[in-house]
Parts: sequence; C-alpha cells; structure tokens
Amino acid sequence: MPPLPSSLQNQRLSFSLKPLFFFSQSSLAPRKFPIPRQLISEKLRTFSCLASVQSSATDNGTNSSDAGSRGGRSGALSPSSIAEEVQRIDVNPPKGTRDFPPEDMRLRNWLFNHFREVSRLFGFEEVDYPVLESEALFIRKAGEEIRDQLYSFEDRGNRRVALRPELTPSLARLVIQKGKSLSLPLKWFAVGQCWRYERMTRGRRREHYQWNMDILGVPEVTAEAELISSVVTFFKRIGITESDVGFKVSSRKVLQEVLRCYSVPENLFGKVCIIIDKIEKIPIDEIKRELNATGLSKEATEELLQVLSIKSLTKLEEILGGAGEAIADLKQLFSLAEKFGYSEWIQFDASVVRGLAYYTGVVFEGFDREGKLRAICGGGRYDRLLSTFGGDDVPACGFGFGDAVIVELLKEKGLLPELILEVDNIVCALDGDLQGIAATVATKLREKGQSVDLVLESKPLKWVFKRAARTNAQRLILVGNTEWQKGMVGVKILSSGEQYEIKLDELE
Repeated sequence: MPPLPSSLQNQRLSFSLKPLFFFSQSSLAPRKFPIPRQLISEKLRTFSCLASVQSSATDNGTNSSDAGSRGGRSGALSPSSIAEEVQRIDVNPPKGTRDFPPEDMRLRNWLFNHFREVSRLFGFEEVDYPVLESEALFIRKAGEEIRDQLYSFEDRGNRRVALRPELTPSLARLVIQKGKSLSLPLKWFAVGQCWRYERMTRGRRREHYQWNMDILGVPEVTAEAELISSVVTFFKRIGITESDVGFKVSSRKVLQEVLRCYSVPENLFGKVCIIIDKIEKIPIDEIKRELNATGLSKEATEELLQVLSIKSLTKLEEILGGAGEAIADLKQLFSLAEKFGYSEWIQFDASVVRGLAYYTGVVFEGFDREGKLRAICGGGRYDRLLSTFGGDDVPACGFGFGDAVIVELLKEKGLLPELILEVDNIVCALDGDLQGIAATVATKLREKGQSVDLVLESKPLKWVFKRAARTNAQRLILVGNTEWQKGMVGVKILSSGEQYEIKLDELE
C-alpha cells in the first residue's frame, strides 16, 4: 500500500475524518470520548440492545480487539463504555409545574370551555398577551410582594423581562397602546398561563392558568355587580351552589377612611393593604407588629383592626357614618345583587382588601364555606392603574380566577366530571393491500365532521376490538377483500352488536 500523504498523518487530523481510514497498528490504541456528566442526570440508563449485541459478539468468538484487526473502527465507543456514561434525565417537570397528559387535558379543556362560554354569555371578547413581558410592567404598581415572586431575567438584548405573574398589567399596557381607537366600555376576557415563584400549598402552584374578565369605561358599581354575576353563573354551570361557595365583599375606601382619621400618609396605603391581606394567614400579633413598623401608632392599629373585624354593613355605617363613598358603593352593590339573583352568595367582610396595590374601590373574594381551601377567585376596581404606566386613567374593574383551586374544590365535592376519550368510528383494513382504501373511508367520514381513529398498521381483529373499547368508538368499519370487491365495507355498531354491509358512498 502506498504511504499516506504527510498531511493526513498530522496528529491534529479532524476526528470526523478518522473513520475513513483503517489502522491495524497496535500502537494506535482505541480512544474514548465520554459524554460530559454535567449534560445528563443521575440515573443510569441500560442499553439492553447494545448489551445483547455485545453478548452475541462474544458468543461468536469475537471481541473488540478482534473487530479492530478485521478493519473495524478502533476509535468507536464500545457498548459497555456508553452504558457507563449515558444516564437518564430527570423525567419530572420543574417543581411547581405540570404536565397535561390526555386525561388531564380533557379536564382542562372542559374547564376552559366553561370559562369561555360564560364570558360569551355576558358579551365579552377574548384577548391574550405575551407570556413574556417587560419586568417594569409588573414592579411599577403591583407591589413589592410581586417583585419577590417574579420569574425574571435579563435577555440577550440586556432587557429586564419577566414571565407574567398576572394578566391585568398586560391588559393596561394594551389599552394604552390602542389609545383612542378603542370604543368604551370594553368588556374583555382572557385565559392565560401565569407564573409566580412562591411557596406551594394545596391549590397553589408556581404556574397556573387564570381566567380574567375586565370591564373598562364604567365608573358605577354596576360593573362589579355584573362581574360577580358572571362568576356565580360559572359556579352554577359546574354544579357549585351558594352552600358551597360565597363571596366576601368590601371596599378599599373603608380602609382609606379609617387611615385618614389618623392622618396616615397616602403613600403608606399600599403597604398597609398588603399587610391586612395576610390577616387569615399569619398570627394577629405579627399583623400588629408589621403595621406598627410602617409608622402606624398602636391606637390607629387597634382601631383599624377593630373596623376590619366587622361583618355587618349596618354596623360599619354606624362607625363611619352613611355619607362616605365606601358605604354608598357597598349599599348599591348589595341592592344590585338582589336584582341579579345572587344575594345569598355574598356577604360583607371589612377585612377583604386584596393584596395587589392597584385596587381603589370595591374588592371581592370567592371562598369555600368549609374553609379548607385558599381564595377561589378575587377582584375589584382599579380606576388609577393606567396612569401609573403613563396613560390616561379609565374607570376599570375585573377579576382573576385560577384553574388550580377550583379543581380541588370539585374533587372535594365529588363534582369532577367523567371525561373519557370518545371517537365516532374506528376504521381498519383487513388486508395490507387495502390500507389505502381504509384511508379513503376515513377521509370521507372526516369530511362529514365525524371523528375517525384509523388503524395504521396490520393488526389482528382482537387488537382492533380492544382499541375500539379503549377509545369508546361507536362504530367499527372493516375494509375486507370480499366486501370491497362489491364496493362495500362492513359496519358493526359496537353498542348493539348490529352488523351490516354498506356502499362507501352511502356511509354516513
């Protein structure tokens, strides 16, 4: 054999070229190229197929060195070295997130369809926004608590961005962007995925889907009354009653009037609201300590907590007087609740303030009456949100309704629906040569709006019947040689066992 050109004898020859040349010199030892361990997880994956090949080769009296002497790739990885290096990845989703296999996806779609149908019944239009937004959109006015919960980072353009923790700031951004081209009032809804890095509890994850309904351009409490009515309608549709769920209703203006009596600065209002929102979550002594730390006197703190313990609108009126906006708004809301037909669903609770800093008026929160779960939904009025982003303020109110707590409630009440996979037809060719005809049958049925599970490979009839049972198919359509020679297919109604033959053009 003529000598190799000197350029190809270079030790820096690209590894990708080496397999083109066969070396039998004993001085060239096989090289191993281990996979970096940082790219793979911890559990060892067994390559049974490679092991069997290796075992077979040994049984035939060969080994890796024999293969090399026969012209094999001396640099190739042996099965044993691959098995040692390749490990199985962690197959669980990131902590606090979920997969949606088919059975869970059916439940999600069922829930979202109810969200959308209720929104349609109330005349709302669907919108959506990017999951990734500017970080400033959320930290500008959502409150310090949100800042600590953001999934945020700097992108490759050196911009601070964040996965949205809620939908309302994105709504505000879009309204400002559209400006005067929008015709008020707006009635918009959205169903979107949100992300918050927070402590997980029952019904609380780090990602969830949220149904929002918002009304912009209506300053009257009729807007809040309409929103609560939509949530009540949703509950009724899925089997939840007023004995299962209620709404706690109050107004941020109640808090403002109490703080005004003690000359508490306006800039502390947001911080006080965030603390008050924790009343049922942490000990009352801790609430007092945090309120005093904001600058509230002990006297003001005690008076505030006394007012917030009131559960009667009449008693609140005795303390604050009937002339304030808070009392007037709440009286009107309870009057409208009677007209809408959901007065038994709502109750006054002065402690409800909601944690987000942008609320300005009536606030409400859905809760389960047994007290086993966190808030089911919540919302209120946010008339001054747009100006914090540089836009012109528009009267606005809305709510957010997560997908996690309501599923827990349905489980608790035994109201989860049985959602099974169902198809209209399963189509099977009894001979491989008729697979194309079976595809034609499936296409014609799909064009008529029927769902078809087409068997894509040769399978025994026993398997086909099991498949039909698993998919809850209504009909089994068999394409066989004898029937097709007459231009017909066989049909079996699986619920009754009725069988017949029919021409393809007559198949409905």
